[in-house]
Amino acid sequence: MLTLGIFVVISFVVSLGALAALIWAISSDQFSFSQRQARTIFTSDEEGVLDDPTSIERNRHAAHGDAEAPKFDLARSGIDASTARPVSILIASAVLWLVIGSAFGLIASLKLHLPDWLDTQAWLTFGRVRTLHLTLVIYGWLSMAGIGIAMWVTPRIFHAPLKSPSLAIWGTLLWNVGLIAGTIAIACGWNDGEEWLEIPWQIDGLLAIGGALCAIPLIRTAFIRNVEHIYVSGWYYLAALCWFPALFVIANIPGIFVGAEQATVNWWFAHNVLGLWLTPLGLGAAYYFIPKIIGKPVYSYALSLLGFWALALFYSQVGIHHLIGGPVPTWVVTLSIVQSVMMFVPVIAVAINQHVVVARNLWAFRASIPLRFISLGAIMYTAASFEGSLEALRSVNTVTHFTQFTVGHAHLGAYGFTSFVFFGCLYYILPRITGRDWPLPGLIAAHFWLVVAGFAIYFVALTIGGWLQGEAMLDATRPFSASVILLKPFLEGRSVGGALMTLGHLLFAANVIAMFARGRHPASAEGIAA
Repeated sequence: MLTLGIFVVISFVVSLGALAALIWAISSDQFSFSQRQARTIFTSDEEGVLDDPTSIERNRHAAHGDAEAPKFDLARSGIDASTARPVSILIASAVLWLVIGSAFGLIASLKLHLPDWLDTQAWLTFGRVRTLHLTLVIYGWLSMAGIGIAMWVTPRIFHAPLKSPSLAIWGTLLWNVGLIAGTIAIACGWNDGEEWLEIPWQIDGLLAIGGALCAIPLIRTAFIRNVEHIYVSGWYYLAALCWFPALFVIANIPGIFVGAEQATVNWWFAHNVLGLWLTPLGLGAAYYFIPKIIGKPVYSYALSLLGFWALALFYSQVGIHHLIGGPVPTWVVTLSIVQSVMMFVPVIAVAINQHVVVARNLWAFRASIPLRFISLGAIMYTAASFEGSLEALRSVNTVTHFTQFTVGHAHLGAYGFTSFVFFGCLYYILPRITGRDWPLPGLIAAHFWLVVAGFAIYFVALTIGGWLQGEAMLDATRPFSASVILLKPFLEGRSVGGALMTLGHLLFAANVIAMFARGRHPASAEGIAA
């Protein structure tokens, strides 16, 4: 009863804070639906111009001083200089964890159809390897890359240099220490035994403090911003910085949640990490980089704000549909299903905004590989969200629950959407941080096609195999072993796709290492194009 009372009080206080934020947003004209606000990310000469440092055509214009090339912006160059060091450390860390996490993911995939492989060491058993993969890609690759991109974009849209960048550096180092300690603990068999919460709570404090140190500079920058209206990407980023700490701290409180209550909190956290942490980081990036690369504003700025507020309103209870059929109150599951279906509102708003502007500028899609990554990621956000809403329905969930279909769906969101967007963003950002072109440009296209082909194989194999697996488990005339045997070729397809994706990650990492190895161009502080 005491615990319940505490959380009721916390919920009330948080609700008051949210109401205060809403009142402030209305009073300060943050709900301005003018299309003029969509153009705040451009300088006067940027609209209608392809802005992509990997584009051969763009670089040719820049080399010859043509009018089509974006002109140097001294103010924005100074802003970029303030973020260069912390963003570089975040990106380097994220790419390292991507490679390590991908290796563990491929091992886990292979062990599903080669169970006797690497079975002599406890830390290489499937349970630990799969947990390491999940932990490293979520907290290592996706979180650190997302924070790094947000840290680079936020000062730009606020027209102010990053405040206290040294705090972000210390926060990144502390986050890495926590992740290393968590990796060792999980490999040794010490974990909290909950999905996406496996790092022992005794270590989680390092991640919490590290994340706070990374968030403080962004919040301080927001307070000193030189613009009145907050561009939609800023809303997504600032909201994510508020949502994730609450999710992470509450879910990791030890000794409070047990039994069915623990499962409820677990899936409340796990799904909200995707929807209220990774999704805002991915959508905030897409809303900045898609129009920025193309040189055209989003289709409708009003829809962009509608999409953000609808996400904030409808997403928080979506995860409980994973407990359909479990020992939890029916009304809780029904609420989750209703909110899952209502997610069509923000998803359609995002889809119209981002897909229309790309469809109207296919020339840019063909010319820019970073734009291909980001726009395909945005398409997969739409697909993952639609699929998730349908999967929440009891009639569909009855078939897909406890199958590989759910694994494919999770990767459609966490990899197809978020990772693709982040790949494209990093290809855009790093040349501006270092002042240099990509040293191995041929690897960029190779990376793109490897991860596209690999993920297509991966997702199709698990979607088809998972549905057949679910139908087999529901057939009372067939033994359970039948659902396992029929799945094997699909699991092999999963490994083929995973191997291609991992190879793409290695090429990406090689390009990033080569970029950093060359060092920052001496004239980059004065000559990086905006």
